[in-house]
Amino acid sequence: MSFIVGTLLLAVVTACACAVPGAFVVLRKHSMLIDAIGHAILPGIALGYLFTNNLNSPVVIVCAALAGVAVVLGAQWLGDSGLVTGDAPQGLIFPALFSVGVILITSHFSNVHLDTHAVLVGDLNLAAWNQLTVGGAQLGPVYLYIMLAVLALNVVAIGLVYPQLLASTFDGQFARSIGVPVSMLSVAFMFLVSLTVTAAFNAVGAILVIALVVIPAAAAKQLATTVPRMMALTVLLAAVGAVAGFGVAYLLDAPTSATMTVIYGLEFLSCALWARWTRQTRRSPTRRPLRVSRAQVEVAGRR
Repeated sequence: MSFIVGTLLLAVVTACACAVPGAFVVLRKHSMLIDAIGHAILPGIALGYLFTNNLNSPVVIVCAALAGVAVVLGAQWLGDSGLVTGDAPQGLIFPALFSVGVILITSHFSNVHLDTHAVLVGDLNLAAWNQLTVGGAQLGPVYLYIMLAVLALNVVAIGLVYPQLLASTFDGQFARSIGVPVSMLSVAFMFLVSLTVTAAFNAVGAILVIALVVIPAAAAKQLATTVPRMMALTVLLAAVGAVAGFGVAYLLDAPTSATMTVIYGLEFLSCALWARWTRQTRRSPTRRPLRVSRAQVEVAGRR
């Protein structure tokens, strides 16, 4: 497998891995939590590397994911305490954790490829540099297979709890009444999101990962009328945006992750304009909401 093809596949798989949970992130209105998680995982990465001296170690990914969950739980606790309201809890917690990570990196890890620039914007080409070689044949970037594992984990995990996740997303009180552990499910889902964001940071960085998680799902929400259609369209837009962004970046010799983000922004704009034109054609002033039947929600109570 050539280096360009492997890097392109890494971009597509990373985008799809982020898109799978991204649909529920947008539906649950947790988009800005991704920004908080993307910043908060930095000290987790630093601590994980401190223990393992290996950036590709699963310990690093788990430590960073736990740091992301800490932001979610801390923000929820501060909000429930009444000390601060709105999104102020996120503004209090993740800058502090991000600053701790910056201090750890600049003071202890200056001799390795773990600098603030790489963490902020990522480097897709560098992430694809280490090739998996079997029997003298190069099978593509090692990190490609890591992201494939993350993608498979997201698909399996969300598939297993899809009815419960659907119920808690659209009607949390009803979900509790039929026995769905809403709080535990929310924490587990955010841990899955944190794990995905952590795995993707090598390719796209802590800041631009929010684009991969949120923008394709937000674009798909403009067009889809059911949750399964929204999830399918989210993955499709993520893959198309990754291919187009990689191609444009290659032609212009521009940063790949930044170009992908611009393409995703254009995708959202196109979907929003198309949805608005469709409403005007049908003489409907408002966008049709996603349809979720009570029968779909009640399935969660029977599992």
